[in-house]
Amino acid sequence: MKRVSNPPNPWSSTHVEYIGEAPEIELNVYEQEARSALVDNDSPDVGFTWSVNPYRGCYHGCAYCYARPSHQYLDFGAGTDFERKIVVKTNVPELLRAELLRPRWEGDLICFSGNTDCYQPLEASYELTRRCLEVCSEFRNPVGIITKGALVRRDVDVLGDLVRNASAFVFVSIPFADDETGRAIEPYATTISQRFKTLRVLSDAGIPCGVSVSPVIPGLSDAHIPEILERAADCGATRAFTILVRLPGAVLPVFTERLRDAFPDRADRVLNAIREMRGGRMNDPRFGSRMAGSGPRWAMIRRMFETHCDRLGLSRRRARPRPDTFRRPGEQQRLL
Repeated sequence: MKRVSNPPNPWSSTHVEYIGEAPEIELNVYEQEARSALVDNDSPDVGFTWSVNPYRGCYHGCAYCYARPSHQYLDFGAGTDFERKIVVKTNVPELLRAELLRPRWEGDLICFSGNTDCYQPLEASYELTRRCLEVCSEFRNPVGIITKGALVRRDVDVLGDLVRNASAFVFVSIPFADDETGRAIEPYATTISQRFKTLRVLSDAGIPCGVSVSPVIPGLSDAHIPEILERAADCGATRAFTILVRLPGAVLPVFTERLRDAFPDRADRVLNAIREMRGGRMNDPRFGSRMAGSGPRWAMIRRMFETHCDRLGLSRRRARPRPDTFRRPGEQQRLL
């Protein structure tokens, strides 16, 4: 892993990710040749088995990001290092292609990404996510995407090919209903208003999309749920899901500091509400419990979420990816 002495400026690209005035923040980029592209997941808490993560660390700087502790394995910190020291896996598209060529690969759904956002600002320059999607399109391999980044709009052409020949679905993460709250907790991510616009762009382009109302931060964002779902449905979203905020390890002090700084009069109520939903703790690391809460308050939030989803048509089940779409390029030629 080597540090790039003159990293690309993510704000000077034709396809910028951050819409609005660019933040003045130091950026350190470390390029790395990864050993593999596909990462398998055995947790029952998430709805996918395979994922691709082109980047480690995330410029969006969301205070609650559960991926922060992973940066400590690189001898970086989970706080500002996670936001300013970004590792770029430069060979991921080539590795992905090689892995899809292996006989044991059968065309399972691939999620972008399982850890940090695949459409964070550096994607405008490196185009690793786009190139990976082009590989998936070549192999007709189903994909799922979850992102806050407006840059996903750039790739509607590749996503359109995937929709026609395999399967693709994009979830846009919108945990708050207004730009001000979003900026306080997610300081360098695409604004909330632009994320709703992203849903509209994707829907108008024929890309199936949904909204992730995640994470729910009780006492801060739970009251936003009805408005988020209403606006998302108006913008063309067809599905929705939600999870409770997770605060593992070093995430807790980062989140607490940001929360107290941005909302000093509400911070204690928010933290107490999280404890109430986590059985008196701030985090529950157990598989099967990590993404959800317990107790009457969480049950009330779930009922509210589900009621509005039913009313707005956001409860429909996603059609399973067609298992017969996957083709290796040589196999496609033999079928012609």
